[in-house]
Amino acid sequence: MTDRWQPSERYPDPSIVALDPSFRQYHLALSAVERLWTGSRWGEGPVWLGDTRCLLWSDIPNNRVLKWDETTGAVSEWQKPSNNANGHTRDRQGRIIACEHAGRRILRFEYDGSTTVLADSYQGKRLNSPNDVICKSDGSIWFTDPPFGTYAFYEGIKLEAELPHTNVYRIDGQTGALTCVADDVDHPNGLAFSPDESILYIIESRSSPRNILAFDCAGTTLSNRRVFYECGPSETPDGFRVDIDGNLWCGWGMTPELDGVRVINKAGLPIGHIHLPERCANLTFGGRHRNRLFMSAAQSLFALYVNTQGVAGG
Repeated sequence: MTDRWQPSERYPDPSIVALDPSFRQYHLALSAVERLWTGSRWGEGPVWLGDTRCLLWSDIPNNRVLKWDETTGAVSEWQKPSNNANGHTRDRQGRIIACEHAGRRILRFEYDGSTTVLADSYQGKRLNSPNDVICKSDGSIWFTDPPFGTYAFYEGIKLEAELPHTNVYRIDGQTGALTCVADDVDHPNGLAFSPDESILYIIESRSSPRNILAFDCAGTTLSNRRVFYECGPSETPDGFRVDIDGNLWCGWGMTPELDGVRVINKAGLPIGHIHLPERCANLTFGGRHRNRLFMSAAQSLFALYVNTQGVAGG
């Protein structure tokens, strides 16, 4: 239970486990998992704001986006209502991009505080409930659109989805044009690019077992769909980010033995696990050197310093 959890009083933290010797280079022996805050219903979609030294993350059922201040440790409501916002990122100009479940759209927050709708429909039909979002170095925005926010009046608005497929989309950074880049992923969830942006990884949430897929990415086109990592029957990846060595740091769990973060190298080998007392939904790298892993779990926000850096654009 989260109310009984206590951080490790000794180093190295026993909750950080190497599944392969190669993980040891990323584990800082004098760093332990910290619980920064607790009190959400389902934490999701974290994004780091380096210029203001804070982290934003979603509390979807409570219809709000929370803010953790690095300088004070204080947590406040950054946005409420949030239209049950889920995933967040920043574009290459530093503007915040949000996926709205209830709004069924991709929203951008402008410098002056106004907002711009980047996408809310495809081929004349409303989007389902955009889930996770990333930005590419060419300025394009890529996002997944499963119907999770339409299932109940809890993480969105209960309704019948209009689109027959659960697609992955690309918004052109220059024209704003929306194109479908993949319609063959069964309920796409988290997504991230490899460091050189030649591979796009996507969580396939409704495959049995769940898969982490990989696609070759050439400009605006995806090809060579393949299973990068086939999960076990109790393994449920959600959101993830990639470090500069190409490792995937994935929110993981649904059982006490698996709750936390699974680290998978670029060859598809699981090399490490960070055990948490709750299911971890999503994560991001932040801090001054992008070497602090922020993990949004079911009710809490956790953090851990690691010996690597997150790739920009996540």
